[in-house]
Amino acid sequence: MACAGAGPVPDLFDAENQALQAAKSAHAAAPGGEALADLIVAYERLLRETRRLVRRSDKAELEMNQLNTRLQDLAAELEHRANHDPLTGVLNRAAIIDRVNRMFAHQDLALIVLDIDHFKRINDSFGHPMGDRVILGVVACLQAVVPASAHVGRVGGEEFTVALPRHSGAESEQVAQALRRAIENHAFELPDGSRVTASFGVCWAGAGGDFDSAYGLADEALFIAKRAGRNQVRRAAACLHAAEHVV
Repeated sequence: MACAGAGPVPDLFDAENQALQAAKSAHAAAPGGEALADLIVAYERLLRETRRLVRRSDKAELEMNQLNTRLQDLAAELEHRANHDPLTGVLNRAAIIDRVNRMFAHQDLALIVLDIDHFKRINDSFGHPMGDRVILGVVACLQAVVPASAHVGRVGGEEFTVALPRHSGAESEQVAQALRRAIENHAFELPDGSRVTASFGVCWAGAGGDFDSAYGLADEALFIAKRAGRNQVRRAAACLHAAEHVV
């Protein structure tokens, strides 16, 4: 139904209709012209066919636009599925590695590696659905705390990486401490009432670095944090560089 106040839809064939009506009027005023009558019939048939083809063309164009939109949506969905972890929605291992290496090509970067403490006990004691809930809760804590420039990736079952562009080692350690506190204070509601904590390793590297090297050093720091009693943050001293103190 047309909107109130809207004018009539213009006829694409208004001029042709006017010519047809003029021809009909002329024939009516001077009957007996068989040639003109035949021409009017032929013209009407051609006009109807043209209208039909235009309607078909409009429908085909609409369908093509709808298909194109659907293809674009599917392409975006495929790209998202290829780059994101299906459970948490954060970047998957391959995607975070690629993202970090591309960032290292032109800027310095801090890397935080964290691992949920005693996660195997959670799965074994309460089942994998509860384990998934804990993982989702940890991701919610990460996303609530990290700065907008950060990139979060799931690199293992209960292990995550946070990439912090242009953050010094000291700044990234502060972010890691905030993440640790957020997880420690989050209400995971485990059946036995126990808390969930995580351990963190932090590494900083200048432009030109690579994921494997930075991750290896951050992972060593994470191991030290776990060995020292878990629910801690440790920074990899080997990653320190004079440039990290320049803000």
